[in-house]
Amino acid sequence: MGQSDAVEYFNINDQPSSPRVHGTKKVSILPLIFLIFYEVSGGPFGVEDSVKTAGPLLALLGFLVFPIIWSVPEALITAEMGTVFPENCGYVVWVSSALGPYWGFEQVWMKWLSGVTDNALYPVLFLDYLKSGIPALGDGLPRAFAALALTFVLTFMNYRGLTIVGWAAVLLGIFSLLPFVVMGLVSLPKLEPSRWLVLNLGEVDWNLYLNTLFWNLNYWDSISTLAGEVDNPKKTLPKALFYALILVVFGYFFPFLVGTGAIPLDRDLWTDGYFSGIAKVLGGVWLSWCIQGVAAMSNMGMFVAEMSSDSFQLLGMAERGMLPEFFAKRSCYGTPLIGIIFSASGVVLLSWLSFRDIVAAENFLYCFGMIMEFIAFVWLRIQYPAASRPYKIPTGTVRAIIMCIPPTILIFVALSVGAVVIGLVMQPCLKYAEKKRLMKFSTSAELSDLHGPEQESVDSLPE
Repeated sequence: MGQSDAVEYFNINDQPSSPRVHGTKKVSILPLIFLIFYEVSGGPFGVEDSVKTAGPLLALLGFLVFPIIWSVPEALITAEMGTVFPENCGYVVWVSSALGPYWGFEQVWMKWLSGVTDNALYPVLFLDYLKSGIPALGDGLPRAFAALALTFVLTFMNYRGLTIVGWAAVLLGIFSLLPFVVMGLVSLPKLEPSRWLVLNLGEVDWNLYLNTLFWNLNYWDSISTLAGEVDNPKKTLPKALFYALILVVFGYFFPFLVGTGAIPLDRDLWTDGYFSGIAKVLGGVWLSWCIQGVAAMSNMGMFVAEMSSDSFQLLGMAERGMLPEFFAKRSCYGTPLIGIIFSASGVVLLSWLSFRDIVAAENFLYCFGMIMEFIAFVWLRIQYPAASRPYKIPTGTVRAIIMCIPPTILIFVALSVGAVVIGLVMQPCLKYAEKKRLMKFSTSAELSDLHGPEQESVDSLPE
C-alpha cells in the first residue's frame, strides 16, 4: 500500500516533536482526562436505546465487555503511538510513517471529516434538550439562529485557548456526573438486583444494540491530535487515557445500574432522555431538571473537545508540510486560527443534515480511518520492533496483532464511497498545486525528519 518503500521511521527525540509556542500553557493531566472523556462519551446520554433493544442484562454487559473489545485496544494504541509521535498530526503521522504520505493524507481527510460531521450533532442535540422548555427552539428561524449563535460562542471558546477548553471540560464533566451520583444515593432503598438479570434473546435488535455501543465508545484516538499541546505527553498521555477509560465506563455503567435496578422495567420507555424520567420518579422534579440540564451542557463539552482535535490536526499537518502553510498560523492565544475557521464552517454546513444521515456518514468515515490506524500500528511494530517507545503496550507483536483482530472485525462495514473518492484525489491535487507554486507549503524546522535516509538502521534510533 502507498509508497512504503520511500518511508523511513524517523528519529524519536527527548523533546515533544510539535513546535512550542512561547507564552502558551500546555495541557496538564486533569484537563486532558476530561478532554478525552468528552471526545469519547460526555456522559450517559443517548445510550438508553441499548436497554430498549437488548434488555437490562445485555445493556450492562455491553458497557463492560465492549470497552474490552474495542475501547481498550484503541486507547492502548493511542497511548503507544501518541508517545512515539507527540505532535499535533496525531494518527496522520502514524499512517504516513508506515504507509507513506498519500495514505497519511487519506487518513486525515477521513478522520477530520468524521470529526466535523460528529460535531455537527451537538448544537442540534443541545437545542433538542431545550425545546421542551422553550418551544420556539423546535424548528424554523429561531432554531437556526440559536444553532448558529451556539456554534459561534463555542468556537470562540476554542479560539481563546486550549487550556480554557480543558478546564471548562473539567467543570462540565463534574457537573454532568454529579446528578447521577445523587440519583444513585436516593435509589438505594429501591434497588432490586433481580431486575439486572432480565434477558430475552428473541427480542434483541442486535444491529441497533451494537451501533449504540459503538457510537458511544469510540474516538479514543482523537486526543492524539493534541499531543503537541500536552505537558510532557510521553508520561501524561498514557495516564490520562487510563483514567479516562475508567471514567467513561463508570459514567455509563453506574447510571444503568441505578436506572434498571430501581425502576420496574418497561423497555418501550427506554429512549433518549429517559434518565430524566427515572430521576423524576426517584428524586422529584428538581432532579429531573438537573439531568436535563446536564444533558444539554454535555453537548457543549463534546463540541469544544472535538473542535480542538479537528483544528489542531489541520495545524499539525501544515507543520508537516502536508497542507498549505497558512493552516499553521496560530492566534495570539496559540490556537489554530485557520483550522478553527475551517472546522466551524464544516459544522455549520453539515448541521442541516438529519440526525440519521450525520450518524451514518460519521460511522463510515470513522471506520475507514481506524482500519488505517490498526494497519500502521501493526506495520511499525513488525518493521521496527527495536525502536524506542516511551510507552509500549506490554505485549509482543503477535499478541498486539491478535488484539487488533476483534475491533477490526467490528469496523469492516460499508464506507462512504463519495467521501473516500474525494479524499483519494485531493492529495495529488494539493501536491500538483505545490509543484506549480499555486500554494505555499513548508515543513517546520523543529519537527524531526519523517522521511529519513533509507539506509538508516533502526538500531541507530536513540533509546
